[in-house]
Amino acid sequence: MIDKNQTCGTGQDSMPSMTCLIHVLEEWFGVEQLEDYWNFANYLLWVFTPLILLILPYFTIFLLYLTIIFLHIYKRKNVLKEAYSHNLWDGARKTVATLWDGHAAVWHGYEVHGMEKIPEGPALIIFYHGAIPIDFYYFMAKIFIHKGRTCRVVADHFVFKIPGFSLLLDVFCAIHGPREKCVEILRSGHLLAISPGGVREALISDETYNIVWGNRKGFAQVAIDAKVPIIPMFTQNIREGFRSLGGTRLFRWLYEKFRYPFAPMYGGFPVKLRTYLGDPIPYDPKITAEELAEKTKDAVQALIDKHQRIPGNIMSALLERFHNKQKID
Repeated sequence: MIDKNQTCGTGQDSMPSMTCLIHVLEEWFGVEQLEDYWNFANYLLWVFTPLILLILPYFTIFLLYLTIIFLHIYKRKNVLKEAYSHNLWDGARKTVATLWDGHAAVWHGYEVHGMEKIPEGPALIIFYHGAIPIDFYYFMAKIFIHKGRTCRVVADHFVFKIPGFSLLLDVFCAIHGPREKCVEILRSGHLLAISPGGVREALISDETYNIVWGNRKGFAQVAIDAKVPIIPMFTQNIREGFRSLGGTRLFRWLYEKFRYPFAPMYGGFPVKLRTYLGDPIPYDPKITAEELAEKTKDAVQALIDKHQRIPGNIMSALLERFHNKQKID
């Protein structure tokens, strides 16, 4: 409060200029305790400064990106309209695929190299599993938009237990297996994707991009039984987009014990993502499942060796997002 014994003049008992101004305004407007209101306003300014300086600018940027994605969808409005006129779920798939494709383009400058290697008929796509397989979501969107095909995928059992995911998994044809179902899908002429490393690879692998398949060869037997080619796939910088702490002893033990990915993850960085499709491994009736599994693993490893900086570096991957430099195929 203002001490009335003080004056607004110069001298020993003079008041600070702001206090003096408040005193003058109190007398002018006939309002008491104006200083308390002023202090409260200062307190509110102090509380909301982080909101004004940090959150609101990023929210504005978020709105800009949301606008860009909307325009990306609107650009394909005629295609979406045609899709909805033929089949309701095809229209929904086309809309969601366009949304994901827009996000991929805006946030990661996403590219797919080797799309021409995907045959018109069935094929088994084998891919390296990132901490979060966002690259595969983008890839599915590209396939659906540019080829009009839905790429079925084998997902881990825990995904089917996530509340609210059942409709999404059903519309986008995700399956848990078994092997006979996978063979049936391929024999029906569809594309099917499998990550042999699965959740274990998502959690345990790191910026060194080590392949964590163990002795899994069921996918190879599926390709042999269905008599289809295998197409290896790898996405550059996928470990720099999202990273997992699942490699620590505690989280590895939790996964092996309960088969649920309890490990925390972090990321969402706008790194450059490029998906590379390797040369198809043709069906060979003379090859065993063990030999085909090893051959496929070598093909995926070759893509990693050719296109990925090891160990991966988040800052370098971010810089790649704003440069056109890439390794020659």
